[in-house]
Amino acid sequence: MITYVFPGQGSQQKGMGSTLFDEFKELTAQANEILGYSIKRLCIEDPYSYLSQTQFTQPALYVVNAFSYLKRIQELGRKPDFVAGHSLGEYNALFAAGAFDFETGLRLVKKRGELMSAVTGGGMAAVIGLNEEQVAEVLQENRLDTIDVANFNAPDQIVISGRKADIDQAKPIFEALQEVRLFIPLNVSGAFHSRYMSAAKLEFEQFINGFQFNSLSIPVISNVYARPYEQEKINTTLTEQINKAVQWSESIRFLMGRGEMKFEEIGPGTVLTGLIRRIKINIDG
Repeated sequence: MITYVFPGQGSQQKGMGSTLFDEFKELTAQANEILGYSIKRLCIEDPYSYLSQTQFTQPALYVVNAFSYLKRIQELGRKPDFVAGHSLGEYNALFAAGAFDFETGLRLVKKRGELMSAVTGGGMAAVIGLNEEQVAEVLQENRLDTIDVANFNAPDQIVISGRKADIDQAKPIFEALQEVRLFIPLNVSGAFHSRYMSAAKLEFEQFINGFQFNSLSIPVISNVYARPYEQEKINTTLTEQINKAVQWSESIRFLMGRGEMKFEEIGPGTVLTGLIRRIKINIDG
């Protein structure tokens, strides 16, 4: 069996999708109309350095991931057995499974990116070297209860999220620990996947309730529950995803428990491939 995984924010890079826009001219034109700017120019040239800004990053990655998937299906002539995506990438997984068409997915992602980018004053950081229990213990012992865990990326890579001042306060505490190999502040303006996204979640909930979704043709593994999506809960699960943690490690463990499983990353970069390798090493001992 094979699972296609789609990357999220952090995998964007100038030049991504360079060969794809001319192959999918009709969809590129659709994207330009929805977004109000040239998606090809943003991804390939990034003349104003917008690609790292959330409201631009999310639509750009969605488009490149979607084109990469369509290209892969053209080449192979068959669909994967499962799909999953990391945060924003989950929209590409749902697109691949037929929950919505390209245009609908882009409208959802555009709104999501706008709402998430409007939340300022937050910060996130990746803690490399500690597992989730150890991170929780450090937060508790140092009374850093205003910080949430945002991503369970791999057994030894946990992302924390909170007010920027609190993340700054946590930095020397984590760095002083011998087990911590790296503490990496992320280039984001908001505390994504945390309690601080509640207002954005409520606004997105009102927006997404205006959409109907098609039956899923492929099982999609949810970031929130690390289990396949329930058809009748697509709206609520996507809404919850904004302020709940990304359960990536558990999602991969679930998929590996289905039997002999190969994973292929669809989109720019190899971030997820690296995380999956670390999860596998941890399972195999």
